Amino acid sequence: MSRIGKKVIVVPKEVKVEVKDNAIFVEGPKGKLSRVLSPRITLEIKDGQILVKRAADTKMDKSLHGLFRALIVNMIKGVTEGYKKELEIIGVGFKAGVQGSNLNMSLGFSHPVNFSIPQGVKIEAPKPTHLVISGIDKELIGRVSSEIRAVYPPEPYKGKGIRFSGEYVKKKIGKAQATGTGGK
Repeated sequence: MSRIGKKVIVVPKEVKVEVKDNAIFVEGPKGKLSRVLSPRITLEIKDGQILVKRAADTKMDKSLHGLFRALIVNMIKGVTEGYKKELEIIGVGFKAGVQGSNLNMSLGFSHPVNFSIPQGVKIEAPKPTHLVISGIDKELIGRVSSEIRAVYPPEPYKGKGIRFSGEYVKKKIGKAQATGTGGK
């Protein structure tokens, strides 16, 4: 059995879980989430606990077993606590701000970059060089934050760009230092 998949999921009292037509619906204090289950996976709900079961012992079923258990745990955590990711913007004159449902970024291009904020995601800019992306869907938060980072990923020479908070960018030495001549 899958080591992750065989663990029982404990459902908090404030969370309501329902399974209908091969889909799971989770509702909590922060909102509602739903996900379609694989036909190879079944759920057994008893006394505030969820047990994830698989149809057979094939390699695909074993991987789906652990995957869907982790996805359900992420859904329960999302509707109770929520998720957030933080991004840092590094570079002279680089900044971002939220205006309505758009994130406006000035990143040294000849034009400002406008990013449309999807439904279910909240973006805050406590400082012009710091972004906080939050919401209840872990997958959506990760995708949105990586799309914002992809607008100007950190470059290895000066370190300019958008990076995750705490991300380390290994810097390369420049051309003049690499040759050892010092530009002479």
